[in-house]
Amino acid sequence: MAVAEHPAGEASAASAAKRAAVVFNPIKVDAAKLREAVGRQAKASGWGETLWYETTVEDAGQLVTATAIADGADVVMAAGGDGTVRAVAEALRGSGVPLALLPSGTGNLLARNLDLTMDFDEGIGLMFTGYDRNIDVGVIEIGRPGSAETSTHVFLVIAGLGIDAKMIANTNSKLKKAVGWLAYVDGGIRALPELHSIKMDVSIDGEEPWRSVSSHSVMAGNCGLLPGGILLMPDAKPDDGVLDFMALRPQGPFGWIRAWNKVTLENGVLAKSAAGRRLIEISPEVKDVVYAQGTDLRLKLESPQEIQLDGDEFGAASELHIRVDPGALKVRV
Repeated sequence: MAVAEHPAGEASAASAAKRAAVVFNPIKVDAAKLREAVGRQAKASGWGETLWYETTVEDAGQLVTATAIADGADVVMAAGGDGTVRAVAEALRGSGVPLALLPSGTGNLLARNLDLTMDFDEGIGLMFTGYDRNIDVGVIEIGRPGSAETSTHVFLVIAGLGIDAKMIANTNSKLKKAVGWLAYVDGGIRALPELHSIKMDVSIDGEEPWRSVSSHSVMAGNCGLLPGGILLMPDAKPDDGVLDFMALRPQGPFGWIRAWNKVTLENGVLAKSAAGRRLIEISPEVKDVVYAQGTDLRLKLESPQEIQLDGDEFGAASELHIRVDPGALKVRV
């Protein structure tokens, strides 16, 4: 883990010239409360006046973050849901300007995976007093059905197609606002009638020839922890220079039960203790869940499939090229 030599908020003559920027989603945060808290802590830390940028329907955060960088921001805070965090990170990738997080959404996926505070004031304080940690970024190039054009985006936690994308697409937004991440359970139940095996050609790290496989879901993870403590990808680390790949291929009438037990019981409970890990070692291999690691994944889908990036719907894709950009993003922790 790479860290700065000194805390970001250490009092000095140089720190007085530093300026933070806040990119906020007005639907997700109380702007007045946020401005007051940021202004108070910036003054206490000896920083200059904070720069403010609001996301819009047309700009989820990429364009205003680029403006913040051009305006000389020393750190940019993403104040909003996972979509805002992903958009801000997309613009900060490779810039050397660190990302600060103010968890304000349903999942707060990156903050949870980096074990950051969920407290409002503590989260703001980290922007001025934390350290910088380099993490990897997932990069995904999306080929759309009926188009020769592709688009490139980033993800910080998990990108996927199949059951996870269908679950997100079927999640009720009003229920999500009312009960948070538990609404995804309802979305998963709603997605069950749509589940079917997806045929695709796959290549990991340039392997030839490509393999023809069928799977109900394929996911690429930079991190592996989901809300509710579900450790979907136990070996995924945000700074190891590789991505973790996971395929769900339930076999027979009890396949989904075995897959669920693998993800929740083995990954989430047994793997946390020495006795539990020994039990996993002597247990029969669960072939309903397949894991792999690599730096590059290419998929050609027999039929277009809905995809998701860090918990947001991202339309239908016919081809995907997913790769890791090692250490491309600084995060204030």
